[in-house]
Amino acid sequence: MDLDETDLRIAALLQQDGRLSATEIAREIGLSVSAANERLRRLLSNGTVRQTAALLDPAAVDAACCCFLLLDLAWQGEAEAIAALAARPEVMELHHISGPHSYLMKIRVKDPAAVQRFLTEAVKPLPAILRTETIFSLQAEKESPTLLLPEGKA
Repeated sequence: MDLDETDLRIAALLQQDGRLSATEIAREIGLSVSAANERLRRLLSNGTVRQTAALLDPAAVDAACCCFLLLDLAWQGEAEAIAALAARPEVMELHHISGPHSYLMKIRVKDPAAVQRFLTEAVKPLPAILRTETIFSLQAEKESPTLLLPEGKA
């Protein structure tokens, strides 16, 4: 997808506040409302903007416990295990990684007891799971859904 400077400026604004209307974006960038609206539609339809969502405070919704799980999987049943894990609401990220482990998964739950339940009920019963290693985050120094956009354009 070839994005021009205006598209990147719109994307940057949406990363800061996904609730902005076409009118507000038009005013900020200096476009007509119809031009801003058309660009917004195009960014959504071509997949540049995948979705707009509210960012919640994890502690306010009983999800203050953040963990990273390193997973080692057998090839047999791997696809099914990954599909099952990706469907779980606790799973925020799931990455196929290089190195000694197969996958890195980020979850957010209420507390360590909820991590234990997740492991016992959702992870360990999967036949492809060979081994897990859980790393508890003590404090998030930075968490951001914002992507770095090309310099000089946004």
